Amino acid sequence: MEQIQTLPKCRTGIPELDNILRGGIPIGSTVLVVGSSGSGKTTLCMQFLINGAKAGEKGVFFTITEPLFKLTKNLENYEFYDPYLVDSGILHLVDLRIICERMGLQTDKYTFEDASALLDVLKDIANELKVKRLVIDSITALCYRLQTKEMIRDFIFKLGSFLATIDCTTLLTSEVPPRTLQYSLYGIEEFISDGIIFLGDMERGGDLVRTLQVVKMRGTEHTRTKYAMQITPKGISLSPLLKTK
Repeated sequence: MEQIQTLPKCRTGIPELDNILRGGIPIGSTVLVVGSSGSGKTTLCMQFLINGAKAGEKGVFFTITEPLFKLTKNLENYEFYDPYLVDSGILHLVDLRIICERMGLQTDKYTFEDASALLDVLKDIANELKVKRLVIDSITALCYRLQTKEMIRDFIFKLGSFLATIDCTTLLTSEVPPRTLQYSLYGIEEFISDGIIFLGDMERGGDLVRTLQVVKMRGTEHTRTKYAMQITPKGISLSPLLKTK
């Protein structure tokens, strides 16, 4: 059986996830973090960025789903968050809606030219800061502002081409309806991605248990087993799902 070539890894800093990935995400990968609202996508991404920043790796978090004051207020509930990382410029939090306003773009809908101009700004920021970790939260909300499927497809492939050229490990959050087995809203995002981490839930004894499953990850061996996921003040923790009789 042919073995998968082992590539240099970017450790997420979430011990159980790094074990699943045999050391972490291959450096330079673009990974979809998929789940419904409240599944833990933003928490996972921020923990990934902050753990990298603590190791000296610059990161940037682009948000188009919530204002920065709300994001930082939520982060204050976690022990892994250190505001010094933001104050010192190791970690950058960028509200894309503010950038759109400064560029004179409508916030509710974009032309393809608008989206391309916004992508150029993302490129400039990532290159100027020399970031090693990048998050866009969310690719779904960004594409929602485009007006046709053709525009969405072209924009996603243009984004994928850009991400493939930079020496940066990227997480893109993807919003899907609850209890559905799909990895993106538009059916295109997974094709530009090297990996997919699916956050779902399942009912156990009348309770909803959060779950995490690495569906694919190019460049590393990994298990595709579902794990129970908890979001605690320390951050995300994973444990094997107990088998039901």
